[in-house]
Amino acid sequence: MNHSYHLIFSLIILILTVNSVYGQIDEDDEFERMLIEEVEAEDPVYKPVMAFGLGTFNFLGDVNDFHSNMIGTQPGFKVNVSTFLDNRRYYRLNFFMIYGNLSGNERSFEDPLRNLNFRSEIINFGINFEYSFDHFLSSGRWITPFVSVGAESFQFNSKADLYDSQGRRYNYWTDGTIRNIPENAPNAHESIMIQRNYVYETDLRSANLYGMGDYPQISFAIPVDYGIDFRISDRVNMRIGSSMHFTFTDMIDNLGSGGNSIKGNKRNDRFSYSYITFHLDLFSDPTTIILERLYADVEFDYTLIEDEDGDGVFDFWDRCPNTPPGVEVDEYGCPIDSDGDGVPDYRDLEPDTRPGAFVNEHGQEITPEELAEILGRSEEAISRNEVDLLPSPGSYSHTGFTPGSYSGIPDKFKFLDTDGDGYISFGELIRAIDLFFDGDAGLTREDIYELNDFFFSQ
Repeated sequence: MNHSYHLIFSLIILILTVNSVYGQIDEDDEFERMLIEEVEAEDPVYKPVMAFGLGTFNFLGDVNDFHSNMIGTQPGFKVNVSTFLDNRRYYRLNFFMIYGNLSGNERSFEDPLRNLNFRSEIINFGINFEYSFDHFLSSGRWITPFVSVGAESFQFNSKADLYDSQGRRYNYWTDGTIRNIPENAPNAHESIMIQRNYVYETDLRSANLYGMGDYPQISFAIPVDYGIDFRISDRVNMRIGSSMHFTFTDMIDNLGSGGNSIKGNKRNDRFSYSYITFHLDLFSDPTTIILERLYADVEFDYTLIEDEDGDGVFDFWDRCPNTPPGVEVDEYGCPIDSDGDGVPDYRDLEPDTRPGAFVNEHGQEITPEELAEILGRSEEAISRNEVDLLPSPGSYSHTGFTPGSYSGIPDKFKFLDTDGDGYISFGELIRAIDLFFDGDAGLTREDIYELNDFFFSQ
């Protein structure tokens, strides 16, 4: 059994290695974990899964039917290769090999002929169809039951321990001792006790002790398997299971129903195999994949990158959202105004207006007399187009006033709110311009521009 312990130790080392390779995530980096998301993979490709394990055989046949003392079960080794038959991994096909020994020891104090023993080296090759109960069980669990049924061929070679190390035949006496001569022999009083050495030296088929002849030592069986899988990781499972093998032969123990001196029953021999195996899925696609995100817990809004007027500035930041096609714009999406007169270049008929000059809606400079004539008109008579002689809203973004940014009249302009309604009306704006030209209000040209932006921000 020392070899069995070495194999178990090797399997444990292999499992720990596989688990560390496929399950390692830097748990110390909290921020990094915020930027990844684990999602279920679509149509992963499943590759064969390897399994290795140890177990014990227990023989159920003619020798054991009448036994009074049976030495324990025998060790066995199992190798399994399985492949999934569906993407949900409900069904799988297993190809397996089992190697070990079957044994039976029967001791009778009443019938000297029923002191039988055998040991048979056995090797099985088979295939079975397996079903897990995932249809009815919740996902994410770590325990999964299974059942399977299949077919196998196996080879056996039964031998018996009939002689001790000095070549003396065992004779079983009714007093429970083993002696060198039969109990009913004339010289029985000269017998000496001997001990079994448990060396199975006699080939039972060749010895033909019970007249069974030269029977085949290859047969078939139907294995029925059941057990529980324990999920250690996505790549490693531990299985605890047991299989019953219903054979098509009655000669594993060399005792059948047609024997001459000793007869067995008419049932075929059976044997069970209880085992622990470790299943390593080393080559399949992962069932989940890791997505890397640029931002943690933020859903991207695609409306932020729309650009309806096609000027190269996204609508969310575009202060002039309806710019005509082909017009050059600044970083705010507003048409370029090279001379700063409030009229964009694509409409400016006089692109080099001198700084501080008043212009009309076409960007052409107007004289003070023309401006005074326009300002002298009544409030009701001023048309909307004539407002263009003032800088367009948003042109002087440095003032900080943009449409919708109204938060109260600045202190330096509160004296212009003559009706006290908290707003600067168009009439109050025109009055401020009049005061500017008259020099009565202490307003500068920059104050007029700022007041204009504030007016349109209300």
